[in-house]
Amino acid sequence: MDTEAQPVGRGTRNAVVVAIMLGMLLAALDQTIVATALPTIVSDLGGANHLSWVVTSYLLAETIMTALVGKFGDLYGRKPMFLISVVLFLAGSALCGMADSMLWLVGSRAIQGLGAGGLMVTAMAVIADVVPLSERGKYQGVMGSVFGVSTVAGPLLGGLFVDHLSWRWAFYVNIPLGIVVLIVASISLPSVKAAVSPKIDYLGILFIGLAATGLTLVTTWGGNEYAWTSTVIIAMAVGSVVALGLFVVVERRAAEPMLPLRLFRSRVFTVCAVMSFIIGFAMLGGVTYLPTYLQFVHGASATESGLQMLPLVGGLLVASVGVGQIISKTGRYRLFPIIGTVLIGAGLYLLSLLDNETPYVETAAFMVVLGVGIGLCMPVPTVVVQSTVDYADLGVATSGVSFLRTMGSSFGVAVFGSIYAHQLPVHLEQAVRATGADPQVVTTVDGVRSLPDDVRSVVTAAYADSLHVVFLWAVPVAALGFVVALLLKEVPLRDSARMAVRDVGENFAAPASFDSEHELQKLTALVIQHHRRSPAPEVLAQSGIPLSVAQAWMIMRVFRGGAESGSATLAEITGDLRVPPGVFEPLATQLVADGYLSETLGHYRFTTLGLEMFQRFVGAFRVWILDRLADWDPDNTEAFSDAVDRLAALMIDQGQSLTTGKHAAALTTATT
Repeated sequence: MDTEAQPVGRGTRNAVVVAIMLGMLLAALDQTIVATALPTIVSDLGGANHLSWVVTSYLLAETIMTALVGKFGDLYGRKPMFLISVVLFLAGSALCGMADSMLWLVGSRAIQGLGAGGLMVTAMAVIADVVPLSERGKYQGVMGSVFGVSTVAGPLLGGLFVDHLSWRWAFYVNIPLGIVVLIVASISLPSVKAAVSPKIDYLGILFIGLAATGLTLVTTWGGNEYAWTSTVIIAMAVGSVVALGLFVVVERRAAEPMLPLRLFRSRVFTVCAVMSFIIGFAMLGGVTYLPTYLQFVHGASATESGLQMLPLVGGLLVASVGVGQIISKTGRYRLFPIIGTVLIGAGLYLLSLLDNETPYVETAAFMVVLGVGIGLCMPVPTVVVQSTVDYADLGVATSGVSFLRTMGSSFGVAVFGSIYAHQLPVHLEQAVRATGADPQVVTTVDGVRSLPDDVRSVVTAAYADSLHVVFLWAVPVAALGFVVALLLKEVPLRDSARMAVRDVGENFAAPASFDSEHELQKLTALVIQHHRRSPAPEVLAQSGIPLSVAQAWMIMRVFRGGAESGSATLAEITGDLRVPPGVFEPLATQLVADGYLSETLGHYRFTTLGLEMFQRFVGAFRVWILDRLADWDPDNTEAFSDAVDRLAALMIDQGQSLTTGKHAAALTTATT
């Protein structure tokens, strides 16, 4: 595996990071930006029975792509996979904006979802290609926070586009921004791919994709498009179960399974996996259908409905941040999902009581209950899994809970949509019969608003009654979550996982990598970030190496600059720094005088003593890392040991773990 940060200048690095973050923001926003636009989209295109698929097709395609694109990036390079993902996302966005039917929109959303999944997964890998490990923690936190921001901003932006431009601009806005990402990435991204070709579990991904799509279609079409006892529904259900069974068979035999079934032997992992599914189910199901209530029943505009959703996402964010802080300080977590699932159930039940007379203050209070419940549960599955699995399973276990949360979101939207599509025609027909209203008028937001007050109240009651059933049927899912949460054991948390859960961004992070070493690097980067100072002086002091920080820095730079030829000039040593090479000449001369380096015609190379110092420093750094990962694999398995060796070498090779070039220059001036 090659995860070495490339020696790019800070300006190029910043350009890459901005492009990557913008790409991630677009992908994350499009999970929720359609929520407040859906009522208007349905009014314009019709096909209310396909409403849930506008969200579900995106999520399913995104989920499948996340399982593939990371391995493709290792095979063919992260840069081409990132660029292909951007192109797919742009093509899907353009097609969504041009859609003239609901089926066209659903298919276009699937293309957009493929691009989004690629953007999310390759983004962190690309960051690892250009940002040194010692600086990566802060970037990981910021990039993860993008997902928290999108949860808040998505519904609001969707509403703004609907009210002031058109729902189509919720998709068209991606195009100019995506083109900027494409240009910057094509110019600035380094070309890196893994040294070892990974094995891709194509069959496993195929069968889980078929099973998930089939079961989602069953829940969407059953009782709406087709009777539950129809040949189509029965055949699709049987086919989905067969695909799921084949997935189990394939995963038992795959060399590198997407989701190793041995993980489910652990009750802790199983509980966390089910909990993640339920969190996704409740969160996106609620976010998707509440704007329908707010716009049709409360009469809110699309923008107003986005603002009125803030109590839900605000409660979610505040609770998630608070729980993360508490877990990081105390290491205790079991109580939070128990309370959280109770609040999720209570919030869904309270939302089922909404009618066309419910004041907004009461509605907002109900949303807060649901949001806080989701927020209390959200940080727990990942931190627990990262604290209990063996190193070899760190990648697949972390990505597994992320994968299942997305699948839960997909099923949540599908199930909510199926119930809504079944209930609404029945209630609207009764309302039309009672009032004599035009059946076409009552299906659009503007049409409902144009009705006389006495007629409108009957029609809005029909919408409220339909959504009442939707939220009420979701309560048993929360009850199942409560039972599952009771089964969760309290286990000691690893320090690195506790540090990760402090950052709100980690709770909303992109789908995790399936690679254990990449996940270990992410955790180590957070450990280094929270260390809050360069580890070099501490490492030097503990190792007894007779070098100053500046001297150690120069030795590391010589190693890096001369990695291929065995020697390096001052220009090669300081090539990626904004410091004139001549500033370091006194330091290099001193190292030559002390016998650590030799110099011939301006080329510096290690002496035997210098090479010994370098090797001692690598060993000291390895000990420093192991001290901070002391609660990982006490038996020191070979895979974990090798990964730590590569981490130490990576930090040394990057040289950034010691100090910056400017700091070294200042130390050089002071000591000479």
